[in-house]
Amino acid sequence: MSTSEYRVSLDLFGGPMDLLLYLVRRNEVDILDLPLAKITAQFLEFLEVLQLLDVGQASEFVATASTLVEIKSRTVLPRQEEEMAPAEELLDEEPHNDLVHKLLEYKRLREASQALEAQAALWHERYPRLTDERPRQGRDLADDLIKEVELWDLVSALARVLRRRTVEHETSVRYDDTPISVYIERVADRVRREGRVAFSALFDTATKRGVIVGLFLAVLELLRHHAFRADQPVDYGEIWILPPTAEAEQSPAPTPAASPPAA
Repeated sequence: MSTSEYRVSLDLFGGPMDLLLYLVRRNEVDILDLPLAKITAQFLEFLEVLQLLDVGQASEFVATASTLVEIKSRTVLPRQEEEMAPAEELLDEEPHNDLVHKLLEYKRLREASQALEAQAALWHERYPRLTDERPRQGRDLADDLIKEVELWDLVSALARVLRRRTVEHETSVRYDDTPISVYIERVADRVRREGRVAFSALFDTATKRGVIVGLFLAVLELLRHHAFRADQPVDYGEIWILPPTAEAEQSPAPTPAASPPAA
């Protein structure tokens, strides 16, 4: 029996600005005209999933959620325009303006990073480096797409799954000694057998927190390191998990190293 909860690293998730930018794109809105009520509600839904995956490392997301709630509350409170001095009005707008400024700055940096990566890939095709000349510094995993499906799309899909079912919360945390490799093998076998599997269908019989986390991690491992593919025919709709292509099957897949989740 273990009293400590299993925690998933949030390094892949980029940060709260990355999530906000994803929500802006998903809602097809202008950053300068954020629909605070909708964005805040959606951000809090994602926060619930992140806290399910990792309570200990979600502090930045919690802080941003608090800021969003504060800004939203200011917009719905009655304002006495006649009594509000210019300085007070400016102070009232400061949190919103600061958030928009940070989001715009993050968007510029992200676009610049993507442009540099695209240019580097183009130059690499023209003038390939020798193996020992390649930089050893790894890329930011949060910037990667998972076979044309963003990581946030998978988190959104998991949020929809959780809304449709009741996750068992036990008074004591039981240690589940099921290795992540078992979940990976289970999901991989089903996808290969059926040809494609809906992401939500993978959780049809899962009600325990540890199993849900284990299955989600298995999907991430298969997509990132085992050449499995994800397809989302409708934007922000159901995600389908597909097996590797025949070409990709020839490449050896790395063995994942992860601790077992707690149920």
